[in-house]
Amino acid sequence: MTLAYRRVGAGEPLLLLHGLGSQWQVWEPVLALLSRERDVAAVDLPGFGESPPFEPDVAPTPDRIARSVAALLDELGWKDPHVAGNSLGGWVALELARMGRARSVVAISPAGFWSSGELRFARSSLRASRWVARALRPVLPAAMATAAGRTLLLSQMCGRPWRIPSGAAATALKGFATCPGFTATFEAVSQPDGFRHGEQIACPVTVAWGTRDRILLPRQLRRVALDLPAAHIVSLSGCGHIPTWDDPEQVASTLLDASRTPRARI
Repeated sequence: MTLAYRRVGAGEPLLLLHGLGSQWQVWEPVLALLSRERDVAAVDLPGFGESPPFEPDVAPTPDRIARSVAALLDELGWKDPHVAGNSLGGWVALELARMGRARSVVAISPAGFWSSGELRFARSSLRASRWVARALRPVLPAAMATAAGRTLLLSQMCGRPWRIPSGAAATALKGFATCPGFTATFEAVSQPDGFRHGEQIACPVTVAWGTRDRILLPRQLRRVALDLPAAHIVSLSGCGHIPTWDDPEQVASTLLDASRTPRARI
């Protein structure tokens, strides 16, 4: 499988992984900031953006997705880049670390640390958001043309949705509505077991959580502390589940700080 990606900058390698239903463009607000110091590759995960989905008989679990990303790392000649991921991408970043394919990880609101009730809430929220996006697809450009429309339709995902440019908002929602990998990945990922075996991770880990996350609630950090006790915890003030448009400088600073400063290995 060949994964689509956008590569910019120079320096130590940094891999960016988006969340469920998204695409590499979700990182556009921070690319210029990151590429001043890093060789950045923002990837479309299988079944999203311009990357093809897995074959129907292959379950797109976080581990399987991580193995497809590891194959891309081999193509790029990157043994162990810094890796940052949001939501599903955060879980995949941790799986890459378990495989020894990351020199540091920043997991932003990572999936996989939920209780059964929190998982039900997240599943319901995502289903409802996708239903709305699909229903409004014919009028998305008009709906996203005003700050009020973006606030109404994107406040579940973002802490400050009015900051998103109208074109970027329409593109993001169209991708969310039409991505071919959503259903299979949604079912494969949203399982009660969640992330496990954090003790197998040897690289430094930072876990960042938006204070306005309304999909994966910040209280899930309690389970992060149990599964990744040596992880460095960061709060993204005023940010929602997808924080890159909420506060690009805060997000970029978090990623760069984590890759500049060696911390105790997990």
